[in-house]
Amino acid sequence: MALNVTQKLLRSHLSEGKPEAGTPIGLHVDQALLQDATGTLVMLSLEALGLAAPHTETAVQYVDHNLLQQDSRNAEDHVFLRSGAARFGLIYSRPGNGVSHPLHMARFGVPGKTLLGSDSHTPAAGALGMLAFGAGGLDVAMAIAGVPYPLTMPRVWGIRLTGKMPDWVSAKDVILEMLRRHGVSGGLNRIIEYHGPGLKTLGTMDRHVIANMGTELGATSSVFPSDDRTQAFLETHGRSEDWTEIVADDSAAYDMADEIDLSQLEPLIALPSSPGNVVSVREVEGKPVHQAYIGSSANPGYRDFAVVAEMVRGRRIAAGTSLDINPTSRTLLQELADDGSLTALLASGARLHQVGCNGCIGMGQAPAKGLNSLRTVPRNFPGRSGAREDAVFLCSPETAAASILSGRITDPRRMDMPFPRIEDAGKRLAASEMFEYPPGRETGRKIELVKGGNIVSLPAFEPLPEHLELKVILRLGDDISTDEIMPAGAEALPYRSNIPKIAQFVFRDIDEDYPANAEQAAGGHMIVAGDNYGQGSSREHAALAPRYLGLRAVLAKSFARIHHQNLLNYGVLPLVADNADNDDDLDRIDSGQTIVIEGAASALRGNKDRLRLHLGGQRALEVRFELTNRERRVLLDGGLVNFHRNQA
Repeated sequence: MALNVTQKLLRSHLSEGKPEAGTPIGLHVDQALLQDATGTLVMLSLEALGLAAPHTETAVQYVDHNLLQQDSRNAEDHVFLRSGAARFGLIYSRPGNGVSHPLHMARFGVPGKTLLGSDSHTPAAGALGMLAFGAGGLDVAMAIAGVPYPLTMPRVWGIRLTGKMPDWVSAKDVILEMLRRHGVSGGLNRIIEYHGPGLKTLGTMDRHVIANMGTELGATSSVFPSDDRTQAFLETHGRSEDWTEIVADDSAAYDMADEIDLSQLEPLIALPSSPGNVVSVREVEGKPVHQAYIGSSANPGYRDFAVVAEMVRGRRIAAGTSLDINPTSRTLLQELADDGSLTALLASGARLHQVGCNGCIGMGQAPAKGLNSLRTVPRNFPGRSGAREDAVFLCSPETAAASILSGRITDPRRMDMPFPRIEDAGKRLAASEMFEYPPGRETGRKIELVKGGNIVSLPAFEPLPEHLELKVILRLGDDISTDEIMPAGAEALPYRSNIPKIAQFVFRDIDEDYPANAEQAAGGHMIVAGDNYGQGSSREHAALAPRYLGLRAVLAKSFARIHHQNLLNYGVLPLVADNADNDDDLDRIDSGQTIVIEGAASALRGNKDRLRLHLGGQRALEVRFELTNRERRVLLDGGLVNFHRNQA
């Protein structure tokens, strides 16, 4: 049987179930990736599990998100994470080393391996021929403890690439083209696999850009083959022995297909405030620009900075603008300094920021209210930049540089200069000396976790009751992101390990009275939403904090994959409107209305897939579950922690 790359990776790691689309499976996890915005909860979970040593081959704790130390909270959490890494046998990447995704690919990524990360952009490692998934921190903790990762088998979406990108078009425009065609939910329940003759024109870091932002399509993961470009990348980082060729068989088939002729692409841009709101740059030329932001996990390679350096070399950015340079690794910054690229950037008027995620997660570099910011980051959801009334556009480094030089959105093809031909080949992203490796198992078990005053144990939740009487306190539309549920930024994220505190920020930018209304809803509350509820970040606080405030159910037309799993992990019922295409069903539910759910636990135990919501009087609405047997047991126990304690 001829297999594509995704099928080969899945079959080699299958521990439970059959690899048939729509069926539940369990996957063996080789590697785990943690970042600091979610890592504290992972460490607290590992402590609760009593883990002595990781069951994964490699597990790495990165500190890249919460780097602003405006008080002691973030710094204390870094100390806690370092002690947790030593205690539980994880590798520790210290603050200032760099952004997790490119660092992990350069230092630890191995073709053919699986990777589970507590960050939604973990599928970036698919650029290396890995099978990588983003997940909530609880799922990552369970994987480190040796539990197979549960997943509903996705369909494999083959994207055939042909041709070669023209000058002034780069990898960002490839993934923006995918978003232009298919929107932010076009990849739901799919793994995207890129193949075809156009692959040979894309280096490994080009592929990283595309795989990283496959998450914005709602895709479960994105996969590239491991070929000679992969081999060259690993050789650059002194790891040629880790290379294995993994390519699709000649007659391999896909569940669905699309094709992109790279030679026909043009510079594209996503308008505020969604990655799916994509148009050609020429359609919006002339709009004034206040800021251009270069960096993030979406465009982390040497080329992404060096091409901007060449475009601004000998020039000055427009008056009244800011060119923000956010290096993605310490080693990359040294490469840019050594070859003069950094000098060219600084001479143009650029501002150099510390190595890390920074403004991509709202930690600094927030734009001025109402002024346009062009960014090479993966997301432009409202408020994600750190400013509620932001106007953030997503684009390539070339478009960002051309625009900041002119002060207006500019098609880079209008640049009066030869196209800078820059390769990542030979440029390193990571150095081994910036990682701290754990002591032996016996030494690690004696290490005490260093908990600052801001670190609070996870709240305990009760099992699912038979009877629920819930007040609807929020009505929402389509494509609500986890950034809108649980804001990022320097004000909220320092409380990521203090659930009572961070819960006060839930839905701040949509309904600032939500926490107070939730606390007043005796017996719990529920939310009603539209399609693709919970898109975006894997931030489990978007499920955990509302649950702490009494959220027991969410009724939506559909859910984003990771958020759906996070709701389950904390015992929140994810209910799907039975006739998802008929808005009348949801329109029958008013905010402030009380809904009675009878027999919820019995329905789960009895493997029923329908449930009736009593709306008052004779009115009722039938909804459905989309749950595996394991997920039903998790809900009945009140969440994943309770489930595993009961299993033990």
